[in-house]
Amino acid sequence: MKIPEKKLDPKLVAFDMDDTLLNKDLEIGEKTAASIRKLAEKGIYVVLASGRTKGALEKYVKFLGTENFDTGHFIVTLNGARIFDLRTDKVIYSRNVDGDILIKSYEEALTYNLPAEIYGPNTIYADVDNEWSRLDSTLCKLKLEVVPDFKKALAEGHSKMVIPGEPSIVAELQDKLKKKFGDKAVIFTSKPYFLEIMPPNCGKGEALLYLANMLNISKDKIMVFGDSMNDESMIRMAGYSVAMSNGLDYIKDVARYVTRKSNNEDGIADFLESFVL
Repeated sequence: MKIPEKKLDPKLVAFDMDDTLLNKDLEIGEKTAASIRKLAEKGIYVVLASGRTKGALEKYVKFLGTENFDTGHFIVTLNGARIFDLRTDKVIYSRNVDGDILIKSYEEALTYNLPAEIYGPNTIYADVDNEWSRLDSTLCKLKLEVVPDFKKALAEGHSKMVIPGEPSIVAELQDKLKKKFGDKAVIFTSKPYFLEIMPPNCGKGEALLYLANMLNISKDKIMVFGDSMNDESMIRMAGYSVAMSNGLDYIKDVARYVTRKSNNEDGIADFLESFVL
């Protein structure tokens, strides 16, 4: 087991949401919430870093109560494409995918009969009503709206586009798009059935590094918790990188540490109480 040999002293701690901070009921366990509040009370920055939108994260921030602290009012959304300061309700960091790349990706998706979706703060905009976008809407508690002229909507560029579908088909399309666009876009699966098209050089790691630099925190004092491929950039970047025990083997191999307990067992609380607090 990859566990620390001594107490750790992070200045900023970031948390992925699904299968990391959230349990199977999409809730934050009370033990985990209490540990995170202790971090904020100690003056350690607490940041939720998710593929979700601002609207889908705010209720969790309110539950934690961290926005009441000077160290708890920043969130990283859309897998690193946006950073919000909740205290001022302003975007302090923003990245978009070029509209032409989104349109070409969408055209490839159509050859596989796959739908696509883009995001507003509180709404998922899809090209057609489909089971995958409805699943995304349910998971994130966002409205779902069908856009008749989807290509026109894509043309202006967006923070990310998701192409959902059966994992085997999504994996095939992922390989094709990676070869097609190279370093012009970041392409990965956040879940086996969600293929994400992101801006180049954009991820949770890049966004957190930007925030840390703004706060005069060195990356060796950043701690992150994650479980999946959309967490890779922050797992590789942070000085204290922690993979969940229920996470992908690849992420556990890359991370410096691994929790002793899963997301359904308050694994974050166990790690923080044992090695930080």
